[in-house]
Amino acid sequence: MPETTIVIPKPDDWHVHLRDGAMLRAVLPYTARSFVRAIVMPNLRPPVTTSKAVAAYRDQILALLPPGSGFTPLMTLYLTDATDADDLAQGHADGIVTAAKLYPANATTNAEHGVSDVKKIYPVLERMQKIGMPLLVHGETVGKDIDIFDREAVFIDRTLIPLRRDFPELKIVFEHITTEQAASYVAENGGKTLAATITPHHLHVNRNAMFAGGIRPHYYCLPVAKREQHRQALVKAATSGKPMFFLGTDTAPHADTAKESACGCAGIFCAPQALELYAQCFDDAGKIANFEIFASRNGPAFYGFPVNAEKVTLQKQTAPIEIAAPIETADGQCITPFVPPSPLMWKIV
Repeated sequence: MPETTIVIPKPDDWHVHLRDGAMLRAVLPYTARSFVRAIVMPNLRPPVTTSKAVAAYRDQILALLPPGSGFTPLMTLYLTDATDADDLAQGHADGIVTAAKLYPANATTNAEHGVSDVKKIYPVLERMQKIGMPLLVHGETVGKDIDIFDREAVFIDRTLIPLRRDFPELKIVFEHITTEQAASYVAENGGKTLAATITPHHLHVNRNAMFAGGIRPHYYCLPVAKREQHRQALVKAATSGKPMFFLGTDTAPHADTAKESACGCAGIFCAPQALELYAQCFDDAGKIANFEIFASRNGPAFYGFPVNAEKVTLQKQTAPIEIAAPIETADGQCITPFVPPSPLMWKIV
């Protein structure tokens, strides 16, 4: 008989955008409800580039949690060409900074202050390797000569392979992978020092979804969704049970006015039903037995955290569940959650 109820250790989200201000207040409850810990991205405006700024951002998040919440934000620092290695290392030693984030300059939302050439931060990476601090990478190489659908594959060849050669002990998370090339590279080379996160939306949609009957801005994210063969490769990787793949939603809310515009923002707000989206993918692949490994165990093992003692139960329904409605922020903005192209049958109970 197929599984209809699963009970797993409550997962962590190893890649989340919580934003700040009214947006943070509106979206934080969705992540805090479904996850025990979350790696929080630093690409605010202005970006979070010092340990002092990281601590202030963490305080802002903690102040908005309801009393008694067990949610823990794990903070990251935004790397720039001018990052101070001493400040970064001290922040890590003080338990303020869990990891550092490499955004290639202009690769994604608020990445204009990102690293222009990875060799400029080699002294910082050397310090990170020495103290065991993870490097999280937005794995795209940007240039007028590089097709947007090829950015990830080019990043592997031009940046990731040389980076791992020069820093063989540096722990690297290749975040939100989207291609067959990335899935294969991590499967073949991952382990103690290399892992990858996979988002729920990249498991559910290919690039056709952005153009079905017209422009679909709420399916636009970066890295952009790729061909169906790449989506299938991601599903195979996520559901494989291999230890180098784990959950990272990359939930990235934007106001609808910013998404539905002449130059719309990249980002998908998937937090309201992230676990249900993942469970559906595993069920569709006939791999629901591997869901706990991907969602609850691989991430903590790579980061060196214990598996959470708290449990969460998901149950397969007899009819599709209701998709989360748009939410409104305190300053009047509307945020539309991700709506998958096919029904969801799993629900947190």
